[in-house]
Amino acid sequence: MLRTFDGSVGWAALRARFADRLDDATLERLDEAVAFAVERHGEQRRPAGEPYVEHLLEALEVLVDAVGVRDVDTLVAAVLHDVVEDTATTIGEVRARFGERVADLVGWVTKSEDRQLYLQSLRNAPEAALAVKLADRLSNVQRLRTHPRAEKRGSYYRETVATIVPLAAGRGWFEEWYRDWQREHADLDPSGDR
Repeated sequence: MLRTFDGSVGWAALRARFADRLDDATLERLDEAVAFAVERHGEQRRPAGEPYVEHLLEALEVLVDAVGVRDVDTLVAAVLHDVVEDTATTIGEVRARFGERVADLVGWVTKSEDRQLYLQSLRNAPEAALAVKLADRLSNVQRLRTHPRAEKRGSYYRETVATIVPLAAGRGWFEEWYRDWQREHADLDPSGDR
């Protein structure tokens, strides 16, 4: 059975669950990052209607619970990974508030105008940025069947198999999760190219 993650439990519940694994300083920086993300994303919703912040918390949950990441900058970047791409926030604002390394990681996972070039560039990303990207996409594809547009389900499945699954190769837990996901969702590719 494919493990799923649920950001709808909210930050308070996740924070309590993480308290035995993350130190107080890390939790306090995550408090700040979550508050910043909630403020910046505002009332944004995901395609199926869930509050956007649930996606950010799912990415964080993947890194802490499944992968065992404890690096504070990586965890903060997971919470902020869409703030430049999907809001009016600039990378400079992220840098000023959360530091150079967090801004660098967010920069790596922020899509450029050329989606294909961006996806290809991830092959050269540092490990921490790849972990954030793999957690981000995992959150998105775990509920791909709920996307309101059927054509998007198929194209997103194919893109994930072509570009993200190879990035997960050799990355332990991620490799196994994406392999299981690909098998369980293969019917989403109407072309049959699996």
